[in-house]
Amino acid sequence: MADNRADLVILGGGSGGYAAALRAAELGKSVVLIEKDKVGGTCLHRGCIPTKALLHAGEIADQARESATFGVNATFEGIDMAGVHKYKDGVVSKNHKGLTGLIASRGIQIVEGEGRLTGPKTVQVGSDTYTGANVVLATGSYSRTLPGLSIDGQRVITSEHALQLDHVPETAVVLGGGVIGCEFASAWTSFGTKVTIVEALPHLLPLEDEANSKQLERAFRRRGIGFKVGTRFEKAVPTDQGVRVTLAGGDSLEAEVLLVAIGRGPVSADLGYEEQGIRIDGGFVVTDEYLRTSVDGVYGVGDLISIGGEPHLQLAHVGFAEGILVAEHIAGLPVVPIDYAGVPRITYTQPEVAAVGYSEAQAGEKYGAGSIKTVTYDLSGNGRSAILNTRGAVKLVANTDGAVLGIHIVGDRVGELIAEAQLIYNWEALASEVAQLIHPHPTQSEAIGEAHLLLAGKPLHVHD
Repeated sequence: MADNRADLVILGGGSGGYAAALRAAELGKSVVLIEKDKVGGTCLHRGCIPTKALLHAGEIADQARESATFGVNATFEGIDMAGVHKYKDGVVSKNHKGLTGLIASRGIQIVEGEGRLTGPKTVQVGSDTYTGANVVLATGSYSRTLPGLSIDGQRVITSEHALQLDHVPETAVVLGGGVIGCEFASAWTSFGTKVTIVEALPHLLPLEDEANSKQLERAFRRRGIGFKVGTRFEKAVPTDQGVRVTLAGGDSLEAEVLLVAIGRGPVSADLGYEEQGIRIDGGFVVTDEYLRTSVDGVYGVGDLISIGGEPHLQLAHVGFAEGILVAEHIAGLPVVPIDYAGVPRITYTQPEVAAVGYSEAQAGEKYGAGSIKTVTYDLSGNGRSAILNTRGAVKLVANTDGAVLGIHIVGDRVGELIAEAQLIYNWEALASEVAQLIHPHPTQSEAIGEAHLLLAGKPLHVHD
């Protein structure tokens, strides 16, 4: 047994773990990064990147079908899933090679194998141990299911299985109308699958502003995507053709596959966390705002954690930011806790849904409904959106006499607009200040400017 020592030992090589490793190495720390699979984690290999590749392939399919709208004669002959996977896997492979090269160039030691916390600051991999002056727990998350609902990988599947399907299912039921469920419903519909989403809460994307949810629901209706909201799942039974899904009240749906997309749970069981005194709540590692666990010198980042027992955004870019924060905190640099309301959120459906800051309901709860003002700018007034043949809107939530508190956007490609929206929220900009900025024409970014002109009381391309 070899005992290896480093300034920082990181358990988990996903977004949060490798970001901490890269930043710590930049700051002159010796780093050991332990990963049982491939560096890059869920996001690179089983989540963000491959899913968005599927969605882009679906967008190309839709453009081929709709080409006559733009005066282009093209024919759509179907989906070649082998070709889609070749494209998708090529994107993942390129990114993985780039990441492994970057990690190696920083002098970070990668240890391949399953690690377990065997001391407050010691991780064991096989017969070897790795002890750090500090330890970062970054073991990520897994696809959750419901009690009594067994995942068989064929009829009843998770998003990981969905990314590897060798054919386009004719029909699918998606259990869960959150980001993952809506994205796969969108991609599969573009591929030609008949999809029905089942969501227990009253709207799709229930964590977003209700106006965004309703915009997406209207768009899904136009695309022929079925959904049942406010409807609870009861059971799933295999059939000769696939699976029969029974809902509360006795209604049933039959489909070739059932995609279980009810969220992701933390990977924390049987890793020695609790035995070493790490506080766990509902499987999540509990941290403070500086991402410190209950054990001195041990931090947690990414999908694994909850902060003070509150829900935590499970997003790759959150993991990146948390990894950087931890590395800098360990190095003694001044750091500012993350304002999670100021983190941009994107659902890459067709149309896309993007947001930052507070929803109207959240802002009203925090500041009082009488202190809140909202405006909505419809993309029908935006020239670039007309060129792209997309519908949607920009909704602003603001203090009556103060800063913009939330920006909520629906439309094709609007995810690219949310970076500017992030600056507006995080810099506590006033509508009048944003209204002074000149946005290039014709771009969708003009919709941000037009919405703020409207909020400032001097609308331009807005119909009464």
